[in-house]
Amino acid sequence: MQRIHARYPFLDASRQAVETADVDLATVVQEGGPAVERGLDRIERALVDGTVAPESRWSVRAELLSYPVARVLVSLLDVRGAVEKYATAEATLAYERFTDDFDADTQLKSTSDDALTLSVLLADFDAGSDVTAVGEGRFEIGVTTYLDLAAPLDGQRWRLATRALDDGTVTVSRRELYELLREAVRERVVEGLPLSVPEPIADALAAEVTTLQDALAPVERTSDVDEFEPSAFPPCIDGLVETARANELSATGRYALLTFLAATGVGYAEVAAVIDDSDDEHRAQYERLAGENGAQFPPPSCATMQANGDCEPGACGDFSHPLAYYEHQLRAGE
Repeated sequence: MQRIHARYPFLDASRQAVETADVDLATVVQEGGPAVERGLDRIERALVDGTVAPESRWSVRAELLSYPVARVLVSLLDVRGAVEKYATAEATLAYERFTDDFDADTQLKSTSDDALTLSVLLADFDAGSDVTAVGEGRFEIGVTTYLDLAAPLDGQRWRLATRALDDGTVTVSRRELYELLREAVRERVVEGLPLSVPEPIADALAAEVTTLQDALAPVERTSDVDEFEPSAFPPCIDGLVETARANELSATGRYALLTFLAATGVGYAEVAAVIDDSDDEHRAQYERLAGENGAQFPPPSCATMQANGDCEPGACGDFSHPLAYYEHQLRAGE
C-alpha cells in the first residue's frame, strides 16, 4: 500500500493494492480500529460538512481501507441522497488533489512519488489513448470518449451540438478536462452503491451506523422552506453571497451557499442573479444539489460553517442552523 493509493482510493491500482495485501473487509470491520474510525469520519464529514477531507493524519493503511468501509456504511444508512452526497464529496476532494498534482507537474515543480499524473488518471478511465494535448492548455478528446465523460454533466456547454468536431475529436480546455475527470470519479464512486451488505458486516457496524444517525438527526430535522426572500437571509449567507460575487468562494463556502439556496426551492436563474454567476458548472452543481423533488442535501449547521471558516462565530445569534434563522425572519416579516 502506497500513499498515492490512500490519496486516491477509487483507482484500480488502489483496489489492487488492497487485494494484494489480502485484506478481508469482514475482519477489518469486526476488529474495528483506525480504518473503521476513519470510514465513519469519512461518511459523517461528507453528509454533514460536504467534504471527506481528513481533519487529522491517518496511516496509509487506515486511509485506504476506510474507503471500502465508508462505502459499506453509506449503504447501511437510510438517508435521502446519502449516496449522491457522499460520492460528490469524494469527487470534490479528488478534484482538489489531482488538480494540484497536475498543475505542479505542468509547471515543472518537483512532485513527490505520491502525486498523481494526468496520464495515469486518464488510463484508469480507459481514456489514455483517446486524449491528446494540443498546446496552449487544450486537449483533443475522441468523440466517443467525450460523450462517455460528459454524459452525467448538465449545461449547454457540454452538449456535443455546441462543440466543434474536427476529425472525430472534441477540443476542451485543461479545466474542462479536469471537470470531466471529476465527474468520472463521482460516477465511479456511485457505481454499485448502495451495496448489498452481508449480515455479519452490518452487525459489526451497527454502532457506527447509530453514531451517524445521531450526527445526522439535527440536519435531517431541517426542512425545505420553499420561499425565496434574500432580505431574510442570515448574516452568514449574506457574507457568502458577497464572497461569491467576488468569485472568492471556497469549496465548503460554495456548498453551504448552494445547499441553502436549494432549500428555498428557487431555480438557478434567480440564484445566478443574486450571486452574479451564470457558470454552467455551478448551475449543474446547484441542480444536482436541489434535485427534482426538493433539496437533496440540507445546508451545514452554523457550527460546521464556523469550523470551515465560512461564518463568523455568533453572527446568527442563538440560532444553530441558517435555515432556522431564515424561517424566523420569514415569520417575522409576515
